[in-house]
Formats: sequence, C-alpha cells, structure tokens
Amino acid sequence: MSSTSDNPLVRFAAFWWGLGVFSLFGVILLAIKLFTGNDDSVNPLEEAVAAKRYDARAAVDAAQAANLGYKEVEKGKVVQVPPTDVFGLLGKELVAAKPAAVEKPEQIVPGSDRQLAAADAPPSDFGAVDEMTPAADAEIDPAVIEAGKAQYMAATCFVCHGMNGEGGPLAPPLAASDWVTGPVSNLIRIQFRGLMGPITVSGKEYNLPAPMAPLSQQTDEQVASVLTYIRNSFGNKASAVLPEQVKMLRSEVGKPMLTADDLIKP
Repeated sequence: MSSTSDNPLVRFAAFWWGLGVFSLFGVILLAIKLFTGNDDSVNPLEEAVAAKRYDARAAVDAAQAANLGYKEVEKGKVVQVPPTDVFGLLGKELVAAKPAAVEKPEQIVPGSDRQLAAADAPPSDFGAVDEMTPAADAEIDPAVIEAGKAQYMAATCFVCHGMNGEGGPLAPPLAASDWVTGPVSNLIRIQFRGLMGPITVSGKEYNLPAPMAPLSQQTDEQVASVLTYIRNSFGNKASAVLPEQVKMLRSEVGKPMLTADDLIKP
C-alpha cells in the first residue's frame, strides 16, 4: 500500500499550491514597489539639500585653489605655494632641527632629575607672599570673581568639592573652611603641588581617599582668580589672591605632594 505522499494527485496539487504561493508573494512585492515608488529614485527634498552642499563644497575648493595656488604678485615674485610644497619644506626643517628641552616647570616628569632638583630646592618665602595679601575689606573686581567661577568649572573643581563648595566623598568642603580663608600661600602651594593625607577643616577631620593632583598648568592669573573665587563664595569672605603672589611660588611646581603638616596652620 503506497503512502499519501506517493499519490500523483497529491504531488500535483502540492506543486501548484507552492507555485501559487510564490506567485502571490511576487504580486505583493510588485504592489509594494508600485505604491512606494522606485527605491533608486531621488527624493526631491534630499536632492535640494544636497545641491547646497555641493555648491558649498565647490566654493570651498575654488577658494582653496585660489588662495593656495601659486601667485605672481610681480614679475619674478611668487607667493602662496601649494600645501604639498609647504609640508615638504616643513618636513625637511623638522628633520634637520635639533630637539631642545621645553623650559616649562609644569612639564617636569615625576622622578626625573629636574623633579628631584626641584624637591631639594630651598623653600620659598611664604611669609613674604602672605604679606602681599590685600586687606580683607579691599574691593575685588567682579570680573575676577567671574573668571574664577569659570575656572572652577573648567578645571572640574566642582566634581570633588561640589557645586556649592559643600565637599563630598573625595574632598573636604570649601564652604566655611578655615584653610580657604587662611594664609594665601597655603592655597597656592596646594594648587601647584597637590595634597594628600588627612586634613582637619574647621575642627573636623577628613581622610582623603585619593590625593588632590597638582594643577600647575594654569596661568598665574587663572590660579589667582579661582582662589579669589573660592575665598569669596559659598559663604566665605576673604581677601583676593594676586597673580604676583602666584608667580612668587612657581618654584613650588615639581616638588612632592604636600600634607597638612607642610602648611601654615590657619
């Protein structure tokens, strides 16, 4: 007895059934094609936007060709050479040049001879720096405060010390801090050398989970403005910090990190 699958009529019906399904699938695809349009057609809106990009690119190419090409301003005098020639000349000069050390203290490599020499250098006159501090009631330029606020945000001081100087898990508060309103030399030295270890702020001890890294890459004016800002924000009121004071302590850059014992007690 043969199985149903061997029945010629069943095989014939299955063939036409499959052919019908494929045909129906083709009809559906054709309908989709007709109703949605040709996928290769260009959207008029996209073409209009692209045309502006092409025009802008053509204008830039033309300007570059005009400005970077050879120009004879007078007979025998040519200026504005193509970039390829400029790059070639610069490459030859760089290869022929002799490297020279960059004399910037903030680029001292930890553990290098220069860093060790800086660590052994005699201490700066912190007293002379603090004596230069203006009176606490002296008027402070609002522009300095604004510049300090911008620097406080740009240097991401707020990440550890808080937006309002309230402190956090990584750093003690700046608000109502006797260190902030204390001797100016402390703040400048911390800025240049960093700070590690526990520190007592306004009678409360804080154990720093990670040391504060030095921020010696800032200019004298930037350091002075941000320190002036924190000394006169978050409820603090103290004198301004002068760029001249910051400059006097540049020799601190490169020395080992400070601890609270290295600072002048507020």
